[in-house]
Amino acid sequence: MIIIPARLASSRFPGKVLADINGLPMVIATAKRVEEIDEVAIATDAPEVAEVAERYGFKAVMTSPDHKSGTDRINEAAKALEVDADEIIVNVQADEPFIEPEVVESLYGRVRESVERVESLMMVSCYKKIPPAFADDPNHVKVIVDHEGYAIYFSRSKIPYDREEHLDYFGHLGIYGFTKRSLEKFCTLGTSPLEDIEKLEQLRALYHGQKIAMVEVESRSFGIDTKEDLEKALKIFA
Repeated sequence: MIIIPARLASSRFPGKVLADINGLPMVIATAKRVEEIDEVAIATDAPEVAEVAERYGFKAVMTSPDHKSGTDRINEAAKALEVDADEIIVNVQADEPFIEPEVVESLYGRVRESVERVESLMMVSCYKKIPPAFADDPNHVKVIVDHEGYAIYFSRSKIPYDREEHLDYFGHLGIYGFTKRSLEKFCTLGTSPLEDIEKLEQLRALYHGQKIAMVEVESRSFGIDTKEDLEKALKIFA
């Protein structure tokens, strides 16, 4: 199941999940990008978002306004939907209206692989190569991985520091794959200081010593965090 967390409040871009994307509310544009892959539900704390979801034929789940992260929100929704413990749940952010379906499919494949191998893994996410100029933007999160493809750290800062300034950086795509069981485990962990400092929910898992497997993908998509991001995206994907 794909669950899209859609919080209406946003410090950088209030109401962005309902912003117009070529004639569709952003959250609906995102849902339509991935609806052929699996069943889609939209988890929200705003009645107006739920009404929009249902108007376009998507299942809406009302959730608490007090969640610290989108993952906490989809966990509440998964419980309400009575998802089986071993079912794969993918968290696709509402601000990814141009995400390629094949990226989400890659994520599904890596979660299935971890289940088959009985791998001690909390979650799976994706990254792509980005140029240094793009890495300068703190709205675009960077990740470094180890030799086995597990995340070492995520940051809004440029990591690693490149003394010779010729490195391609790894940009994180804000989608996550879990089993229902590992999703519940993530949400039992206490929030971490790093998570609060960087405002990156995935750091909760790393802080508590959990593994995040990373899948390298090719993607032109990026999360829309500001009005400037929206203008840029609409030009690129016109």
